[in-house]
Amino acid sequence: MLQVKQINKMIKNKPILTDINLSLSAGVVYGFVGRNGSGKTMLFRALSGLMRINSGEIIYQGKRLHVDFPVLPNLGLTIENAGLYPEFTGFKNLQLLAKLNAKIDNTQIRRAIERVGLDPDDKRTFRKYSLGMKQRIVLAQAIMEQPDIIMLDEPTNSLDEDGVRLIRQVITEEKERGAMVLLASHNKEDIQLLADHVFYLDAGRLSNEVIHHAE
Repeated sequence: MLQVKQINKMIKNKPILTDINLSLSAGVVYGFVGRNGSGKTMLFRALSGLMRINSGEIIYQGKRLHVDFPVLPNLGLTIENAGLYPEFTGFKNLQLLAKLNAKIDNTQIRRAIERVGLDPDDKRTFRKYSLGMKQRIVLAQAIMEQPDIIMLDEPTNSLDEDGVRLIRQVITEEKERGAMVLLASHNKEDIQLLADHVFYLDAGRLSNEVIHHAE
């Protein structure tokens, strides 16, 4: 369970997130919709711990973010810029990231890359990847450690039809595994097909009403 209690964030005296309350559970896909600048990415930054809030609490399994742990544990995240090394292959990048937690080995890294439709033996560097390939490898790093919580910011951007279909399949599989998935997407079909509950963000305010429930 991830609980968000009355969180607020201001940057240069401008409200970015206002009075956000959420109660999220495992094995559910939550969709977050809203126009550009509505606060979706900032909300993910706040919930993950990458950005500190000004007030309120974010509680995961009874412990408080920034008090009991600096960032949300057991988290897979794709958000804005990938931050991968352009001079290394996709596999090498994921190897380096995997060393941080030392939870998985090369076999699991290879499997994650294959799940998103890429070749783990591809010798091209990240710099030479197409936009779609970059999107896929970033998703691979988000799922490779089988995290309890996955936050995906526009995961199907820059993908062709086959890529979109594959990524949707991966998201569904992660939900079925028991992960809590938070999905921000401008692709209405992503939200309609994948999300169990959808929340609307407007100018940093989140509707507490569930506005859609996928059958």
